[in-house]
Amino acid sequence: MSNPLPPGLDDALRFPLNDALQGRRARRFSLGAEIPDGMLRYCSSKPPLPLEGIEKEMVLSAVSGITGWHYMISHNPQYAPFLPNYSGSAWGRTFPSAAGFHTSEVFYTDDDGIYHMPSRDGPPLDRIEETCARAGDDDHPERTTVYYGGVRVSETEPPTVDADRCAPDAFKGYLPSVEKISDGRLQLPPVEAHIESHNHWCVNRPGSLLVIPVADLAQHMILGLCYLVKNGMGIYDDINHTQVPELSRFSDIIYLDKTYPLSFLETQVVTEASVEIGTSCYAGMLQLQAMGLGGWMFDGINPFSVLGASGDPDVPGLGFRFDTDPRWPLPNPTGLEGHFEGACPPHCKDMREAVDKVISRKFNGGGPFHRDTPGPWRESPLVRGSAQRHSTEFRECVSLMCQYILDTFGKFPGTVPTIWAMMYLQAHHLDLEFYDAKFKPGAYLETHARHMERWHPGTK
Repeated sequence: MSNPLPPGLDDALRFPLNDALQGRRARRFSLGAEIPDGMLRYCSSKPPLPLEGIEKEMVLSAVSGITGWHYMISHNPQYAPFLPNYSGSAWGRTFPSAAGFHTSEVFYTDDDGIYHMPSRDGPPLDRIEETCARAGDDDHPERTTVYYGGVRVSETEPPTVDADRCAPDAFKGYLPSVEKISDGRLQLPPVEAHIESHNHWCVNRPGSLLVIPVADLAQHMILGLCYLVKNGMGIYDDINHTQVPELSRFSDIIYLDKTYPLSFLETQVVTEASVEIGTSCYAGMLQLQAMGLGGWMFDGINPFSVLGASGDPDVPGLGFRFDTDPRWPLPNPTGLEGHFEGACPPHCKDMREAVDKVISRKFNGGGPFHRDTPGPWRESPLVRGSAQRHSTEFRECVSLMCQYILDTFGKFPGTVPTIWAMMYLQAHHLDLEFYDAKFKPGAYLETHARHMERWHPGTK
């Protein structure tokens, strides 16, 4: 089969990591952009050019690509002989997640619409093909290679495009499936209430791809509480200076004098989730350098406007459900029905149901601790099956603390939003004439200089 992919793809796959690290810059001036005044005043003479097929898929594969099996936490003497059971997903993606919790997913918008890419639980197992390749001698043992949609996701080699197995849109291989939410670009008026003033001229403009990672802090909080209880700790409400009522009845699985401050746990949860979505965007930034695209990662958009909790009916954002309460300084988004629902009411009956759903994600089919979920180990069923399942008493203990937080603060978690968005990545085609006119030589990389030639042959 001939490979119909643009030569720029091969350039990007061979681009040195150090060059991406050293050459990374926020390059905001796109085709069709205008800076209306000041020393850098400039108006592009070219129309916007949207990212096409493989270009868009390459960027999306960097921010949310499925790259193989998560290796799990291999050992903890307090868990022995069981495998530590922290993780929420059996899969690894292009960015790290605290203990493999993986509670975030990516939304994005372009000229055509608004989309969701569910990826945290990997592809459906019936879309995975495992093949074993035996090398020629005993120094090279048998290894498993996973093919997902034509892209090799090997445990010993980096993901590469296999031209004999790929469709023309090759990077759909280790991209998750894409769900379209609505037609047309996300509506974010360039005014202070929604976008920082320094971004009015350049954010979410025609031709751009705006990537929006979103984290479920409710699920992250439940997984964090599971970790604490497994390690013998409960929480103390340091905000209201009170113990969680009835926690003492779980004295056989937690130390009553060894508690974790609630405010610190919730700070830790939002920090860990922020690292997850931030490194997702950073992976995308490195990809932009390799491809010769402009763009940058930033946080200069009101996250409530993005999610749909601004209160302005003309700015529906992504359409997330949200609540308000006199006790809260800000609205609280809880989820987008049918796409990304927070692990708490109203998307669950109560916090016990939410806890059960999160634990089912870990231990049911396709989860990291189910024997039938494939994996990277020589004896994957035995490894996955060696994790200790959470007992009824364990679930009740976690649920009690979760329900206390919900009842006390009116939402879950209590002091941070249920759904969290704070970091974004924008990708677009650069207007090199602006950089040639306003900057010294070296303002962009060779990949930027040759992007049109290598990715859009015949386009001037």
